[in-house]
Amino acid sequence: MSTPAVPAPPRIPEAVHRRRWVILGVLMLSLLIVVLDNSILNVAIKTISTPEPTGLGATQGEIEWAINAYTLVFAGLLFTAGLLGDRLGRKKVLLGGLVVFGVGSALAAASGSPLQLIAFRALMGLGAAFVMPATLAILMNVFEREEQPKAIGIWAGGVGLAIAIGPITGGVLLDHFWWGSVFLINVPIVLIAFALMMWLVPDSRDPRPGRIDLVGVALSVVGLVLLVYGIIKGGQLADFTDPAVLATAGAGLVVLIGFVLYEKRSDHPSIDISYFKNRIFSAAISAIALVFFALMGVTFFSVFYTQSVRGYSPLQTGLLLLPLAAAQLIFAPRTRLVVDRFGVRAVCTGGLLLVMATLASFAFLEADTPIWILEVIFFLMGAGMAHIMTPTSVVIMQALPREKAGSASALSNTFRQVGGALGIAVLGSVLSTAYRNGVEDKLVLLPAGARHAAGESIEATLGVAARLGPRGEPLVSAANDSFLHAMHVTALCGAGVALIGSVIVFLFLPGRTPKPETAEEKPEPVGAAGR
Repeated sequence: MSTPAVPAPPRIPEAVHRRRWVILGVLMLSLLIVVLDNSILNVAIKTISTPEPTGLGATQGEIEWAINAYTLVFAGLLFTAGLLGDRLGRKKVLLGGLVVFGVGSALAAASGSPLQLIAFRALMGLGAAFVMPATLAILMNVFEREEQPKAIGIWAGGVGLAIAIGPITGGVLLDHFWWGSVFLINVPIVLIAFALMMWLVPDSRDPRPGRIDLVGVALSVVGLVLLVYGIIKGGQLADFTDPAVLATAGAGLVVLIGFVLYEKRSDHPSIDISYFKNRIFSAAISAIALVFFALMGVTFFSVFYTQSVRGYSPLQTGLLLLPLAAAQLIFAPRTRLVVDRFGVRAVCTGGLLLVMATLASFAFLEADTPIWILEVIFFLMGAGMAHIMTPTSVVIMQALPREKAGSASALSNTFRQVGGALGIAVLGSVLSTAYRNGVEDKLVLLPAGARHAAGESIEATLGVAARLGPRGEPLVSAANDSFLHAMHVTALCGAGVALIGSVIVFLFLPGRTPKPETAEEKPEPVGAAGR
């Protein structure tokens, strides 16, 4: 007579288990400010680039740096933040990140120049680096494994909610207040999130935390900054063969190669390079990076298309972006059901192909294209993203033991932020180069010293045209035509990147749930998306 199996006791304390969905809501509020900030800034780009007193008169390169100062610091410090959370406690690290983010937001709102804005955006990135990985790591420690895919789906849907709220909130603020209000709005959200976090969220840590890899962190940040600086500089000069551009970008690549070699030999690496020997894990990470590369670049130029070419206000632009966010909010929590039926490979490949098609469709938009077509494109793009982000997040988070949840979350978010930063740098530089090449022949009537600045972006050209009065009217049509051509070129480049991503996930992600390799380290298979 066999003895009946005794069910394993739950690993989550009952008191925590009962309030797990409330805790998820608090974590999503913390996540909200990190995502909200970038989505609000996207709507404010044109206003900040407008000359004083309306804006700061920032050039396109300075705008790119205002965005990338945040993402580069964010990406460069995510691993250190994840390890500190594992060592000191994720709740403590998250609370500290919220404080730094709130202070940085208040200072950014008071910036008096583009350089100050860039510096304070970097401070905000420092705070965000300690918030983002902690939210997902805490999530993995308050939900039982069978509920994790559903919780991650809701968590990813929260990103869609933030993307929806951000542009609309930014538009309302810019219609009634000065540009700095888009940063000041973060402060009350931080205060509410901090209070709820103190009250409801339990702390957790890794019982065997790793050592902090200061050398690796320094190499990764320096390498990324040099590489992105070189790319953005090439776009500003419209010449990627300039010696300064090649030297800076080349130095960045050399430092990043040195970073990888150092990490392989370190006994306490920021990134455990051995994780990437797993083809499924590597493909999931690559998909996240490539989709954000394409998305961030498109978001960057779409704001200029809607506001500068089409003449919509910041609030109207925010409303136009709503279908992109709504689709993510609708589909992200339900993606696990599609994965259960068709497998991770089919769902992610289909999602990337859909993103590719929507990016390519930007190449057919003109100044008089019916606006409902843009709305359909945004909705389909959001649907495609939802079917990429949730399955790949589950693959990555379940690839490592739950004690390493902070490291898994940091990996996911690092590649997401690096992909986004490079997308803005590369596609933004493609946009700048194509625009300058298209408009420079129309600037010959301007003084020689003013031509370069006037050709940096459509906003710079329109600003010169406005100062010229009736004599500047030909410049307006030339600026619009040149921008549309540049947007078409940039969109096709983004579509090519998404196509590469679809090939990678088709070749390497699992078609169906694979078997676990070892019972101890992988109680559920890599790539499982919920049962």
